[in-house]
Amino acid sequence: MFSVFSHEYYMKQALKEAEKAALLDEIPVGAVVICNQQIIARAHNWTEHLTDVTAHAEILAITAASKHLGNKYLQECSLYVTLEPCVMCAGALAWSQIGELIIGANDNKRGYSQLAPNVLHPKTKVISGLLALESTEMIKEFFQKKR
Repeated sequence: MFSVFSHEYYMKQALKEAEKAALLDEIPVGAVVICNQQIIARAHNWTEHLTDVTAHAEILAITAASKHLGNKYLQECSLYVTLEPCVMCAGALAWSQIGELIIGANDNKRGYSQLAPNVLHPKTKVISGLLALESTEMIKEFFQKKR
């Protein structure tokens, strides 16, 4: 079992959000925002249901965390996301000045590191590849069912 305050525990929570997305026929990406070792926001992709291309898990999680804290800046927070953010989400993370970004699977086609590697705020610490296999498998399975 995972320690309550471990990186693995929080990424497992993001994976639970991704599972919710898959059940709703959304691309299975999940995110959680942590502040002072507490989950203050949870989100998953909601683009199909809202008919909104900006309704990515990261954007929804940033909005919820900012509302929770009453502050648009998230310097003291960490965002755990199951798939590498796209350029749009990475830009939003930069504007929020997120303190730490923890990524599950890399996105070699649309991930920010391929398209705009310097987009994040310069002080944001990035950890990549945490439970990447679990994240990758969930996405592969989702798209295999679509075909």
